[in-house]
Amino acid sequence: MVIFGVDPGTATTGYGIIKSQKSMSKPAAELIDYGCIVTPKEKEMPLRLYIIQKALKSLLRQYKPDCVIVEQLFFGINSKTAMTVGQAKGVVLSTAAGYRLPVIEYQGLHVKHTLTGSGRADKKQVQKSVMKFLGKRKLKKPANGYLDDAADALAVAICHAIKVAKG
Repeated sequence: MVIFGVDPGTATTGYGIIKSQKSMSKPAAELIDYGCIVTPKEKEMPLRLYIIQKALKSLLRQYKPDCVIVEQLFFGINSKTAMTVGQAKGVVLSTAAGYRLPVIEYQGLHVKHTLTGSGRADKKQVQKSVMKFLGKRKLKKPANGYLDDAADALAVAICHAIKVAKG
């Protein structure tokens, strides 16, 4: 099963594509690709959302995933950030729906707990777990964006692979 993970954001949307293995032996998943969709800060929001949509469409056509996995949004106080990330997430959901792909969401705490054993794991612990599950010693920084965003997208995809494998 090809799983397309997404970490939505208006400045940077991380993505990670894996192929899940039949068993959860290590590595649990085969890495297909990962990276970031980056939008220019100076552009108006509608154009930034369109850039995300256009790039996602291209990636979905290229990799033909079986599902799209997205981390559920959680925001404490910053409502402005919540609104903009919510808009990017809406683009992801709409684009996936256009390809008739199922979308599954997981809470960040659940993703961290599934991969590391702790819902309070930091970014470095999550990245180490991602590399372990993919059988990689290192992940290169994407050409665009940040490794954190791409690794978060891979983490949510791996979380789904683990859930599917457990039945």
